Amino acid sequence: MAKRLMFEKPLGMRDTLPFFYNQKSKAREQLKTSILSYGYVFMDTPFLEYHETIGKVSATKEQRLFKLLDQQGHTLVLRPDMTAPIARVAASQLKDAEYPLRLAYDGPVFRAQQAEGGKPAQFEQVGTELIGDHSSYGDAEVIALLVESLKQTGLDDFVITIGHIGYVKAFFKDVMGEDIETTEQLLEYLYRKNYVGYREKVKQLGLNDEKKKALLALLELRGGEEVFTRSKSLARNQVCMQAVNELKQLFKLLSNYGVDKHIRFDLNLISHMNYYTGILFEGYAPNLGALLCNGGRYDTLLPSFQLNASATGFAIHLERLVEALSDYSNGETRVGIIVDDETHAQGIKRAAELRREEGYQVLLQHIDQIPDLNEFKSQLREYEDFTLKGAEGNE
Repeated sequence: MAKRLMFEKPLGMRDTLPFFYNQKSKAREQLKTSILSYGYVFMDTPFLEYHETIGKVSATKEQRLFKLLDQQGHTLVLRPDMTAPIARVAASQLKDAEYPLRLAYDGPVFRAQQAEGGKPAQFEQVGTELIGDHSSYGDAEVIALLVESLKQTGLDDFVITIGHIGYVKAFFKDVMGEDIETTEQLLEYLYRKNYVGYREKVKQLGLNDEKKKALLALLELRGGEEVFTRSKSLARNQVCMQAVNELKQLFKLLSNYGVDKHIRFDLNLISHMNYYTGILFEGYAPNLGALLCNGGRYDTLLPSFQLNASATGFAIHLERLVEALSDYSNGETRVGIIVDDETHAQGIKRAAELRREEGYQVLLQHIDQIPDLNEFKSQLREYEDFTLKGAEGNE
């Protein structure tokens, strides 16, 4: 092995050190507790899938797929998301199950990076898929569950932004007509949230002032339920009106769940997942420079597996959730017991009691193996020094 690669990792990969690993485990279990409480059941799928199936129906771009060949010459991919593999299972092994299906998952997904920019090539998602419910009640359930799951971890300062892909597409069809190339460019600006670039592009278009004004006004359709009135005045075609009515109904249902304080609307919201067909949403937390979670309705994915069923769901980026929770952390949770030769047996007994009866994580350490006693103690939630107890017993 070349020495320069001895300590290197493949592009986009990272090691999970003990503290972060423990925080992930805690957050994962808290999320799973909430998801299970709504009647969802967890399942798993293989890391490797066929490129001809999952690779092609996934919304992940081709150049971001990890590919390899099996012994039979088939092209495989490391799963780039969890939704497409679960759709495959629902359309095959669960095709005769009673609907709606409430499925959940937890596991790593893989998306290749072309340059080191801080984005992970492997990350863990915890999420749900509600299959066979085409109503606003289904959309409201998954969003309410998303909010309550995040709160279960201790996160309270976050926002779920909701849009409707049907509104955006119908709006651009109204304004741009058949100019697909320009429409795609404008949608890319919206997806990147490059609103400066979007405005500059609109100014350069050979459109009349009324259409340019409408394209720019789309950027203002963000906020609370007042967005509904403004959105109807901007686009009056039937598809746009229907999308707005769906959003209004969704907001009413989310208010019933009591999660409306975390909800905002953004009618220029675009996702890179091109299988979304209706409601879509993204979650953000302060001081987190990337998406915390996302999801939406995808009614055309399951038919691609020959299953006529609608679906909606969400995915939480677990590592980013842990980063968002860093300000809420209570620090080290381990309890320490410090012993010497005389008190070693005492310490073992006490450690066993704390582990078994009180559920503590207990670190038993001989004092001779502690280079800096004050530093050691500072890393513990609390500690018991049996060396002092031993000294008192000898007096």
